[in-house]
Amino acid sequence: MPLSRICRLCALLAIGVAATLAAPTSFAQSDQRRLVTAATSTLASFIADSDMTWLKENFGRARAVMIAPEVTKAGIIVGGAGGRAVVVARDPDSGRWRGPAFYTLATASIGLQAGIAVSEVVTLVMTEKGVNRLLSNSFTMGGDVAIAVGPTGAGATSRFVADLVSFSRGQGVYLGLNLDGTIVSISEDWNELYYGQRVNAVDILVRKSVHNDQARELLNVITKAAGNSPDDHGGKQ
Repeated sequence: MPLSRICRLCALLAIGVAATLAAPTSFAQSDQRRLVTAATSTLASFIADSDMTWLKENFGRARAVMIAPEVTKAGIIVGGAGGRAVVVARDPDSGRWRGPAFYTLATASIGLQAGIAVSEVVTLVMTEKGVNRLLSNSFTMGGDVAIAVGPTGAGATSRFVADLVSFSRGQGVYLGLNLDGTIVSISEDWNELYYGQRVNAVDILVRKSVHNDQARELLNVITKAAGNSPDDHGGKQ
């Protein structure tokens, strides 16, 4: 079987595993609401983590933030990772945060792997190029945009230049997960369910054509994190 087909099948398998771990149990929009709630908890936990000093000190410089409460890695010989994420973007004029928009993450890798591992990931989008890629239907981390693993620990510093800076943990332990090759795609069906109408990323993150009050807590956590950053140059929501 061609390697490209194996990678595609593996990515689909990873998304299937992630979906199984969060199988729907009630009505439409419940999955989306649960993901927003989980994303809020994930980000609050990262901000409270004493090892995430670089994340906290540079949050105010971010143009957007992507939060994936569960990125699942599974495989035997052929491994892959997948999950769902929410994205919130900052309006460059007012400094207000807009969203969330829903995305899927999928990647594939070849190697001797076994079992299932779940990690949570917070990615800061640091450049206009990174935001523009989020507004497209899909893009590849490490291909279409440069991504770096964020530094951790008290006094952590870095001189790297990247469009995206990611931080990941598994069971509360910092992992430094490499997301190179991850395909990020807009989840049109989840956005439609959450907002009750067909919308795209530009409608949600730029025009602010729609909103959902259920995201209020997430937006508050993000606004507070950006406001507490010494590099924040935006306004308050």
